[in-house]
Amino acid sequence: MTRQNAREMMMQILYQLDVNNEFDVDKQEKYLENLDMGKQEEYCRNILSLVCNKKKEIDEKISSNCRNWTVNRMPKTDIAVLRLAVCEILFLDDMPNSVSINEAVELAKKYGEEASFSYINGILGAISRSEDD
Repeated sequence: MTRQNAREMMMQILYQLDVNNEFDVDKQEKYLENLDMGKQEEYCRNILSLVCNKKKEIDEKISSNCRNWTVNRMPKTDIAVLRLAVCEILFLDDMPNSVSINEAVELAKKYGEEASFSYINGILGAISRSEDD
């Protein structure tokens, strides 16, 4: 499995967690069992753990960089994409922020609404710039 495939899989799992309201750390394993993660297992487990443990911080970062939107008003697919990318930007140092943003935009184009990719790009760009300062 490539990192790109792992990101897509994690976005889908984050979406499921949101729909089922199961961000409890104890529920993580049920979403990972029976998945063939290959070389990306550490990445997948790390993302899931970080998002579950740091969801409040991630959501606050998203909300503080949105204009006239709250996390609760966003489509669940968009918030899953944002949580994944913000998690990578804030907590993973092994890749440039530009890669996380680019991959998030591609996921938004594939799974989001027509305008999703545009505002997701803007939110992530603002977060990335604030982290670089």
